[in-house]
Amino acid sequence: MEKKIVFTENAPAAIGPYSQGVDTGSLVFTSGQLPINPADKKVIVDDIKAATRQCLLNCQAILEAAGTSLDKAIKTTVFLTDLKDFAGMNEVYAEFFTGDCPARATVGISELALGAKVEIDVIAIK
Repeated sequence: MEKKIVFTENAPAAIGPYSQGVDTGSLVFTSGQLPINPADKKVIVDDIKAATRQCLLNCQAILEAAGTSLDKAIKTTVFLTDLKDFAGMNEVYAEFFTGDCPARATVGISELALGAKVEIDVIAIK
């Protein structure tokens, strides 16, 4: 198994010592994506639906840079700072994943970097 670092300008650059994604040849792992718009570097904090959409667009860009897509996702993890936001997050999530949805864990946590309310990571097959 080979490890290849994935980078794209279409997703936010890492804000620490980690990669946007890692491609093993058969699986691609994205790092947790915050709702940061890569064009203006702003974090979406006031709208859970817009924030979820941006997280998934960032994951999608990383997967596409690695030669795969959200359609091939097998596992996601969603982190929410307020589980009352679950319904709004889930509504947007369902726009991206239809049919054969990946396995998913949704975790309530106390805080995320940069004041974000949601973070999502994805594992996809190539």
